[in-house]
Amino acid sequence: MEKIIDLLKTTLENETLIKLSFGDLRQKSNPYKKVILRPFLLQGELCYQMEYHTQNKVTHKNVNKEQCLAHCTELVTDLFKQVNLFCVDADYQILASNPYKPRIIKKPATKTMPGLSHNYEKQYIIPDHVPCDFLIRLGVMDQSGQVIQKHYAKFRQINRFLEIISDVLDYLPYQTEPLRIVDFGCGKAYLTFALYYYLKLQSGKAVEIIGLDLKEDVIDFCNHVAQDLNYEGLQFLKGDIAAYTEQGKADMVVTLHACDTATDYALIKAVGWGASVILSVPCCQHELFSQISNELHTPLLKHGILNERFCSILTDGLRGLKLEAQGYDVSMIEFTSLEHTAKNIMIRAVKTGKNRSASHEEYRRLTEYWHVNPTIDQLI
Repeated sequence: MEKIIDLLKTTLENETLIKLSFGDLRQKSNPYKKVILRPFLLQGELCYQMEYHTQNKVTHKNVNKEQCLAHCTELVTDLFKQVNLFCVDADYQILASNPYKPRIIKKPATKTMPGLSHNYEKQYIIPDHVPCDFLIRLGVMDQSGQVIQKHYAKFRQINRFLEIISDVLDYLPYQTEPLRIVDFGCGKAYLTFALYYYLKLQSGKAVEIIGLDLKEDVIDFCNHVAQDLNYEGLQFLKGDIAAYTEQGKADMVVTLHACDTATDYALIKAVGWGASVILSVPCCQHELFSQISNELHTPLLKHGILNERFCSILTDGLRGLKLEAQGYDVSMIEFTSLEHTAKNIMIRAVKTGKNRSASHEEYRRLTEYWHVNPTIDQLI
């Protein structure tokens, strides 16, 4: 084992490492199929990115030199029997069926050092390794700004949401007064805080944002965090989407994972307020499950799981047509990867005022064909 540690330590100290890969599992039950390590520069400091491959996904972790040696030692001792080490001066193959009696084969170098200024991580709107006050308060980051590994999916979701926001900024009205935004069903408000942070603190826009949710303890928590962070113009209210009437106007309405017909009520209110941008990720589209009826497709729809999935598609398709008929350009886009949630379709609607008379007829024909009467039909 000392031979392996000495080789890795020397390589790291001399900063000659180009790539390091671990393979050949000691046990099939081990969580990782392979691990790849590469160097990169982060704010002028040499760091190492560890890329963990499991059966269904890839995760990343950035470490410094000392952490890197400790992780590599653990991997070759407990998980993997083979290591391929590519350095500036040579390649090494480490065969470690018995890590305490390894066989190390040295070969001529086959790789050259890449430009280390290239960060192998995706460049996010809110970057990793840079402290962000609301992410720290919500437990996504630690005090140093590093994303906590178990919350990396949430971190990616937040940044994906902000990418979508950046794409629709041009559709928002020219600012003579603060942008008014409502987030229905905000929950713990990761995305509501992110919206404020991006628009107000990063983009310098005046905003008034309301987060609405039914859980009083969540609302109290979010208001407390907003006050502590001095996020003026951000407030959270307890209330039901269908019953909410306090808003007279909204420039943007967000509704993520509002359950079943709550999404419809949010869309209806958004159109009534004249919202320029609507972003909706529907959830639990159950309404049409018991309504849908079509003799030709009965052999398919008799299977509950197929009926449920088709009803979800039909529900969102009808919602899109209704919004088009109201002068919106509608896109159905992927919000997050399927690894994170099966409810990953976002209805992205931006108001253009275009005449979409054909959408009225398409909506009518579909509802008659499937014998359904969805709540979104109330959008007139």
